[in-house]
Amino acid sequence: MSTTDTFTFRTLDPLKDAELLHAWVTHPKAAFWMMQDASLVDVERAYMEIAADEHHHALLGLQEGVPAFLMEKYDPAHRELVGLYEPQPGDIGMHFLTPPTDKPVRGFTRSVITAVMAHLFEDPEVRRVVVEPDVSNKAVHALNEAVGFVPEREIEKPEKRALLSFCTREQFMAAIGVAV
Repeated sequence: MSTTDTFTFRTLDPLKDAELLHAWVTHPKAAFWMMQDASLVDVERAYMEIAADEHHHALLGLQEGVPAFLMEKYDPAHRELVGLYEPQPGDIGMHFLTPPTDKPVRGFTRSVITAVMAHLFEDPEVRRVVVEPDVSNKAVHALNEAVGFVPEREIEKPEKRALLSFCTREQFMAAIGVAV
């Protein structure tokens, strides 16, 4: 388990956490997660596959010990982006999902993506974070830009048209106002 400011991270348990995840990924707010029609068993299976994959990992972000968001990290040389760009040493791919809420907290999602990025860059081997959100997901594009991502180009994935974007450690530090 690691800590980044107000959040801690723990490895997701596909069976114990499936019910919670199911509520998050099937909610209309999570349409870009593309699991709207998933059953509880579908969610368990999907995250059991991730848990068994040496190139893909799922973590829960906790706030005061309570699950607050989902984060996935993956090796883009082996998952998600194989053949769609030329991976560099130190690249890591990332997805994150904040759950639906009846009481939105201003700035929460930006705090989450900042914590996710800080967590990824805690690993000295990570030099650049790669994302590939749906081109129509304008909200996440703005969040990505706020933490230093620079869009490179649109790419065709089997499930979506995506905006391939990158963020180096230096770009992230500059975006959050930390001198390198």
